[in-house]
Amino acid sequence: MAARGHVQDPNDRRLRPIYDYLDNGNNKMAIQQADKLLKKHKDLHCAKVLKAIGLQRTGKQDEAYTLAQEVAALEPTDDNSLQALTILYREMHRPELVTKLYEAAVKKVPNSEEYHSHLFMAYARVGEYKKMQQAGMALYKIVPKNPYYFWSVMSLIMQSISAQDENLSKTMFLPLAERMVEKMVKEDKIEAEAEVELYYMILERLEKYKEALDVVRGKLGEKLTSELQSRENKCMAMYKKLCRWPECNALSRRLLLKNSDDWQFYITYFDSVFQLIDESWTPPPEEEHSLEGEVHYTVEQAVKFIEERITEESKSSRPLRGPYLAKLELIRRLRYRGCNDEYKLGDPEELMFQYFRKFGDKPCCFTDLKVFVDLLPSSQYIKFISQLLEVIPLSATAESEIALPADIKALQQHLCVVQLSRLLGIYHAMDKKQKLTVVRELMLRYRHGLEFGKSCLKTELQFSDYYCLLAVHLLLDLWLEGEESAVWQCLTLLEEGLSHSPSNAQFKLLLIRIYCRLGAFEPVAELYSSLDAKHIQHDTIGYLLTRYAESLGHYAAASQSCNFALRFFHSNQKDTSEYIIQAYKYGAFEKIPEFIAFRNRLNSSLHFAQVRTERMLLDLLLEANISTSLEESIKSMSLSPEEDDIPWKDLRDNRDLTVLFNWDPKDRDISEEHRKLSLEEETMWLRIRSLTLRLVSGLPTLSHTIQPKNSEKTAENGVSSKIDTIRSLLQQLEAAVDSGKKFLEQNIQYPVLGPPPTRMAGFFSNGSCQCQTSLFYLVSDIYELDTNGLEDSAEIQERIGNSFKSLVDRLTDLFNKCKGDLIEVRDGTLKTHPNLLENLVFFVETISIALWVSSYCDSVLRPFKSNLQKKKKKKKESSVAMPPVFTHFLDYVTELQTLTSNVIDHIKGLEIILTALKLEDLSLKDALLLQEEKKFTKTVQGKVQSSYHHSVQEIGELLKKRLDTIKKLKI
Repeated sequence: MAARGHVQDPNDRRLRPIYDYLDNGNNKMAIQQADKLLKKHKDLHCAKVLKAIGLQRTGKQDEAYTLAQEVAALEPTDDNSLQALTILYREMHRPELVTKLYEAAVKKVPNSEEYHSHLFMAYARVGEYKKMQQAGMALYKIVPKNPYYFWSVMSLIMQSISAQDENLSKTMFLPLAERMVEKMVKEDKIEAEAEVELYYMILERLEKYKEALDVVRGKLGEKLTSELQSRENKCMAMYKKLCRWPECNALSRRLLLKNSDDWQFYITYFDSVFQLIDESWTPPPEEEHSLEGEVHYTVEQAVKFIEERITEESKSSRPLRGPYLAKLELIRRLRYRGCNDEYKLGDPEELMFQYFRKFGDKPCCFTDLKVFVDLLPSSQYIKFISQLLEVIPLSATAESEIALPADIKALQQHLCVVQLSRLLGIYHAMDKKQKLTVVRELMLRYRHGLEFGKSCLKTELQFSDYYCLLAVHLLLDLWLEGEESAVWQCLTLLEEGLSHSPSNAQFKLLLIRIYCRLGAFEPVAELYSSLDAKHIQHDTIGYLLTRYAESLGHYAAASQSCNFALRFFHSNQKDTSEYIIQAYKYGAFEKIPEFIAFRNRLNSSLHFAQVRTERMLLDLLLEANISTSLEESIKSMSLSPEEDDIPWKDLRDNRDLTVLFNWDPKDRDISEEHRKLSLEEETMWLRIRSLTLRLVSGLPTLSHTIQPKNSEKTAENGVSSKIDTIRSLLQQLEAAVDSGKKFLEQNIQYPVLGPPPTRMAGFFSNGSCQCQTSLFYLVSDIYELDTNGLEDSAEIQERIGNSFKSLVDRLTDLFNKCKGDLIEVRDGTLKTHPNLLENLVFFVETISIALWVSSYCDSVLRPFKSNLQKKKKKKKESSVAMPPVFTHFLDYVTELQTLTSNVIDHIKGLEIILTALKLEDLSLKDALLLQEEKKFTKTVQGKVQSSYHHSVQEIGELLKKRLDTIKKLKI
């Protein structure tokens, strides 16, 4: 008996099996076990909640919610029930219900520290800052601990950040927060570093920089110890805000004396020196120069200071790059200002040469020098490169005609020179033959360099990988100049590189871009998943995948890639709340505004809006009127034509457009202008797609019963306002299309590795746009026919008949633009036509919209026909004239059926051609190809062929389903 020191709550023992089942994912057993338990113990609330969790996880959300609300209505105060309900509400994405739960618990148990802190965190999840402030103070009154007091202060700051009115923020919330902290300072109750950080944050936001500086320099500042140089960095920031350049200069000088390799302080040092020169500052006589000590205020002093740092560096045991780069930075600044003092520092070409001699074997040497190549005159480029090559220890071998490096150091030095040659435009100036010679040489060096990496793990990169990448860049230049075979060689070399260096993300990214340019999406999905993109990368590089998946006919892969991205965006909401709560718990207050800004930035992400829109259009394309009705599909997506949930004004372009390494000169690289234009184009295309989606979602709202023409109820029953919505959206679509056409007239060409263009150009040129717009105009006409009746609507009927005819003509034109070989062999080289594939995808989408509109026509005309037949029976006349609209509609449907059958036959023909295409018979006569390269070329061509085959199959399957739908359209 003595062993039973701890008495376990019997309820815990009873509930344990249910918890275990839920943890193991066995939800059905958890529900059964809960039911058994509830038969014996009806008032065991926690068992009810655990059953609800099981129901929620098996997709029975409504039952789960009902059960949970039964328990919540009883306002439980036992820990088990509260925790279980919290988990359930979180899974339901209903954090606001958790706050009600703990509000009730706190009323019943007013002195519980635990419940009060849970209530505070529940408010934090939903961003109720005012209530957080009150909850924090309530907590502090129960348990006077500093963190609780400062939770309340932080909540005031959050109210100031989220306040729409900046004036209110600066006159009410922040001053109140400041007074609260000052009270603690006066009572000498400040204990932790986080509390000082918070005080500093408040003063900074109030723009009381002088007071903030005093706090950091004073006694409280001694608590700032967790980050290296935290005090100095904060002082520096305040000096800059106060334009106290002497202090800025003296502090950066002092910090550089401690560590002459800290680049940020060189920048501040130079900024402050030139500010003081511009202000003609002189030190006060017989006084200290500044609070921080001696100040440098002339170019001579700066030059001397940098020279001294270089002298000091030469005595250092470890070579430091900072002082040498600082010298180049100073020359650049002097040249920019038009000063004549730069000669005092030496010739930039010679300095860069010396830098290369010292650091050329480090991979960072290229990126360091890249910033300063502008200092070289273009006439000196070739001489400079030759000078660098002369100092690299290369030795010629018997087997190869070129001199090769004998160790990794020499290889890194040579690689740095090759990268500089590309950056200085030396390779760009070559003709085709010279470029091919360089490609051959680079690949030879690449293969030779593999010897140094024989012991590398699979996750490590080979030392010579950049040679292969540079060779591919040269081949891409040739491809853009019209050399078709060069692109296949690019893929060949990249696949070869990837086989030796399976973790090289640059190889994968470049392969993704080139395969997509060729219209082959199949290999891309695998490459992207092997990149193992994490978290934020779904937003920054996700565009590489989502831009091409659907447009190249890989519907299943498109669905999957949209899901990946959306899962991240949706979880971001939940995750950020958890980060904020952790930040409160651990006192990392300065991170909280950052987390919230991060969440807002993701919520207004351009990519998020695009993926959401495309995903819904794709779901409709694959399911509406095939497996479910259009109305059900739209209902399940909670779509409404009136609602626009895209934050157009705040859209953020989070794409990383420089994720691919690039060694191009500035004039060929991605410019700020390209980024701006790309964002403009993406936004226009998103607007067109979003309006199309909203127009489609408006179709089912029109097919409800409509009052006759003279009824006064028309406006009340909401349908007339629905058609107004449709007409207003149509006008917006027309305007968006006009803007898009104007934009495309600029004929913008992005760099080959820059942002991929949208699908807008194809949408306009192949006629899909005109087809889709006229389909939505047809909806308006049919609605008019519905409200006016058949009797006095001869003109409308004729208009509808003409629309049907022109639609069939337009769809036939669109089909004609899909004809042609997707892959052809020309002069022994493969040539792909991805535009034909994109046109086919647009055709499928347009025919689907045509069918949804036809279903609406069908729902309007069917009742008219049955009424006519009733009249016919009553009058017993054999010849009641059928209005022409019925004939028009039947002809239209028949023609649609014929056209779709023709397209399906065409696709079958494409499949046969693609299957029969014998790529191995392609004369791989290219003398440049080695035996191992031929193996990779076959692999690459096989992947492209298989991908096209897959695309055509998926498009064909979807069209067959659409054809079955057309056959049902007989009134």
